[in-house]
Amino acid sequence: MKKIKYTPIPVLMLVMLMAFTGCKKDEVKKQEDANPYYPRIFDNLKVFGSNQIINEGTSASFSGVLFTPAGKVKISWQVNGKEMSADPAFKFTPTAGGEYTIKLVATYNGDSTSRQTKVLVNPSTYTFKPYTKVVLANLTEDGTAADVVWSNITHLEYQVGKVAADGTLDVSKGNVNQHVNEIVARAHIAGIPVIMGISGHLSGIDGWAIYESNDFGTAIRNPTSMKLLIDSVKAYVARKKLDGVDIYMTDINSGNAPDNIHAIGPFLTALKAALPAGSLVTVTAPVNYQHWEYPDLSKADWVNIHAFEDNIHIGPDAPVGQSSSYDFMVSGAQIWTTFHLPASKLVVGIPAFGLRYNSLNAAGNNESWGSYDYMTYKAIIAADPANAGKEKADIAKGVYFNGVPLVTQKANYINANGFKGAYLWAADYDVTGASSLLTVLHQALK
Repeated sequence: MKKIKYTPIPVLMLVMLMAFTGCKKDEVKKQEDANPYYPRIFDNLKVFGSNQIINEGTSASFSGVLFTPAGKVKISWQVNGKEMSADPAFKFTPTAGGEYTIKLVATYNGDSTSRQTKVLVNPSTYTFKPYTKVVLANLTEDGTAADVVWSNITHLEYQVGKVAADGTLDVSKGNVNQHVNEIVARAHIAGIPVIMGISGHLSGIDGWAIYESNDFGTAIRNPTSMKLLIDSVKAYVARKKLDGVDIYMTDINSGNAPDNIHAIGPFLTALKAALPAGSLVTVTAPVNYQHWEYPDLSKADWVNIHAFEDNIHIGPDAPVGQSSSYDFMVSGAQIWTTFHLPASKLVVGIPAFGLRYNSLNAAGNNESWGSYDYMTYKAIIAADPANAGKEKADIAKGVYFNGVPLVTQKANYINANGFKGAYLWAADYDVTGASSLLTVLHQALK
């Protein structure tokens, strides 16, 4: 068997090796001091990618976040500036409604980096703020919470439900980017009830009747499809914590209009019975000759009357002019108080859009059915802020609309004559600040 010979390392060599090792450690430290690691956060699951909207009592989870240098960073999870955890993952379970800022800070060697997001919490209990007159903001299906100044309104109606002839309900617009969740959460935090607007197909900016449209009317005339619709509305109201429903049935421009309108009565009764006690149920109705067709609507919490758009100033050779005048609103309101309901049950409509003429004939009248359209109040003010003080803007061949002076005049009439309040079609057409029509209504009716 071959012997292995061990040669001892000379003492001098051992000393040199130790000295070399010490030099290497010193060099590493020098390099680290000169080029320190900067802490980094890797959000691979995109938990900071968008804000979260949850109900009080549920949780928002933040997990899957990685850090460098791994195992060496100090972690701090903060809620509204207060540190809540030092763990790699965090679960936020709020005990009250509100908007919370969630911030993650990673620190190493005195350097820090951070990520931040918001969690909006819909409160489980809330108290609606008191009011004298209704100031209802009507938000179209394309509107968002960002379009609403909550301090200017007492109620919000969101046109989130589209009714098909078979009674099915399309609420897909509200699901985009959690629009309906955000609207309800922010409204309830502000003490504002949210009413679900249900309608059939609507026209463009003015949001009114389409020729020979009968989707909503067909659905509520048939007992089977009406039940399907009511069940869907009831389920959606409960799921999204909505506070009521507006029957925005505009199928009044067809041969079936009388039957469509008559069906509102039984539908109103059945819907009120299906919804939780205390839910708001309202109806939106016109002020034209078709008012005669409407059944007894006294079971509604109130009726929104569409007291604008006189239809005199549209069509071939129609005279150009103000289609939503003060006189038209007054006459429309008086039709309903004379023949249907007391003023205390009526919320009067105000338009936040204008009638725009694009082509006139030789007589100076509107040229044809295709020569006019509508323009939002927001767009009218964007063209010239001074338009807020007018009723006519020099855009195209003229735009006629309701500016601050006319809306102030209308609001004063509504207030002085005992009406329940006013609604604006639509909040997403309005502006902010002193030129806001909702601001005018709020100041006049509060």
